[in-house]
Amino acid sequence: MSLLNNRVNLVLTDAQVDDLRNHFAKINDILNPFVQGLTIDERSTLPKMNVSNKAFVSDTMIAVKANADFLPAYVTTDAMDNDYKLFEQLEEFIAAAETISEKLSDTQMLAGSEAYQMSLAAYRLFGAAAKAGLNGADSVYGRLSERFAQQGPGGGAPPVATA
Repeated sequence: MSLLNNRVNLVLTDAQVDDLRNHFAKINDILNPFVQGLTIDERSTLPKMNVSNKAFVSDTMIAVKANADFLPAYVTTDAMDNDYKLFEQLEEFIAAAETISEKLSDTQMLAGSEAYQMSLAAYRLFGAAAKAGLNGADSVYGRLSERFAQQGPGGGAPPVATA
């Protein structure tokens, strides 16, 4: 990042923040009857649906419907149909949510990086001002340098900003 090229330099208005909160709350309300929480163990041990398994499930559903007389009466496709349909319905929204999540995370990372890099530049300028003997700059620089006091043998030296 160049100090002259701040890529984000925007903030959400209060109305936009409220609007986003309301929309996310509405999405949560709509999904609440369907979404389930899993334990860490369940996430690692449950059989997963992948491309091959998706074809297998589809073929099995056709086989069960066409050959119900081979199976006990309690084996029906109703629950399987519902689970499969929900799986397919959620795929679209998971993809959309992942895209939004990545964009939000990237924007947050960029905004944080730009704020941090600008802070490092200002910190160095306060250091130069303190070194030049400008009145009051040493107290500002000293207060800010506490952030780097526990970092390695140089203590007080911030990381070098990248171009």
